[in-house]
Amino acid sequence: MRRLGTGIGWRPEIADAVERMPGIDWVEVVAENVCPGHLPESLLRLRERGVTVVPHGVSLGLGGADRPDEGRLTALAERAEALGSPLVTEHIAFVRAGGVLTASPRLEAGHLLPVPRTRDALDVLCENVRIAQDALPVPLALENIAALFSWPGEELTEGQFLSELVERTGVRLLIDVANLHTNHVNRGEDPAEALAALPLEAIAYVHVAGGFERDGVWHDSHAHPVPRPVLDILTGLAARVAPPGVLLERDENFPEPAELERELDAIREAVTVGHAAEGAVGGTARTPALAGAARAGGVGVLARPVTGPVTGVRERVGVAQTAVLSSLVAGTPVPEGFDRVRMGVQARALAAKRAGVVAKVAPELPVILGAGYRETFLEYARQRPMRGGYRLDALDFAGHLLKLGRPADAGARRELRDWWLHRSGPAPRRRGLVERVLRRGV
Repeated sequence: MRRLGTGIGWRPEIADAVERMPGIDWVEVVAENVCPGHLPESLLRLRERGVTVVPHGVSLGLGGADRPDEGRLTALAERAEALGSPLVTEHIAFVRAGGVLTASPRLEAGHLLPVPRTRDALDVLCENVRIAQDALPVPLALENIAALFSWPGEELTEGQFLSELVERTGVRLLIDVANLHTNHVNRGEDPAEALAALPLEAIAYVHVAGGFERDGVWHDSHAHPVPRPVLDILTGLAARVAPPGVLLERDENFPEPAELERELDAIREAVTVGHAAEGAVGGTARTPALAGAARAGGVGVLARPVTGPVTGVRERVGVAQTAVLSSLVAGTPVPEGFDRVRMGVQARALAAKRAGVVAKVAPELPVILGAGYRETFLEYARQRPMRGGYRLDALDFAGHLLKLGRPADAGARRELRDWWLHRSGPAPRRRGLVERVLRRGV
């Protein structure tokens, strides 16, 4: 596997700072946030300096019951080629449910949700991964995700689930040590045991990020400093295997560049300490021979034959995921066996993220609606599940308010109507509207 070194998640808000940071070997960019024909100048300059750029997808939903969307796969492949990337990454998660498989309305989570660690879910995931691998021009690596809730009746541990996934598909792994910490707090899973069971020879690189704890629940925010327990897990990983790359993720609430550099130094130190202890920890990575067999499609002791899901498996997985997602975003009853409190926490987190992202993709809306934006949006979200991406959600939200004759202030209602027409019509209207609204909010 190509050595990447130390990297940071590239975000437009910190683009200038990243360009000036010493010791940055590579960056990762959210794939859906860049256009192959119009790459940000900052990324182009980094590439010219020899900095590797890796696209990180968030919307494929390879853990979902449906086959991967061809358009999304094509888009991810285009970004890998435009950026000259050595690999692309995605998540072991589902992000939508419903539709033809379940004869129910299509639902979007707007977030990464955990797949059940069952044989059915693994069969579907493996077939989806092979479809994605065939469509991509470079190797694929998948990330373990953080979860606020657990599925009842799981048949495999995370280590077993990931090991079998690797052995059946040859896919690489992106190990997020912050997510291991999240699952330790939220699900009682021991990070050391998880590391000992992982197929470490398959690691492409490692994510490190911060979060916060509230009422006994850890929230993987990517907006807070990296805590000591996460660095300790990174040290434990580095004591078992030398990760090809380690990357700091930060998505919002960006600190001063000096603080980001200190976090990068702490990450380097954690890896160095782990390397110094290498060999003192049991359960080291499996032999390269086994890794090679996995990439060739070999089957280990945990694996089932490399075949597609049997008839009905996708439907069973789809029904289960639709019931879960519907309870989270449409207010239907929580399925039997799930922790209702945790599902409530997850539902509120999804709604809050939805409100925040809509405010980012449509910054005029909080200006037009004023201080009541957030509560108004959350009221809307409780009644209307997301049916597409966040930009469509913003349009749906505005259209919903206008149908209700809101906002009450006639001037604000007129501005909202103009904004909606400007964005939803076949041709742009009133070109200066966006700039005028934003100036009013400054």
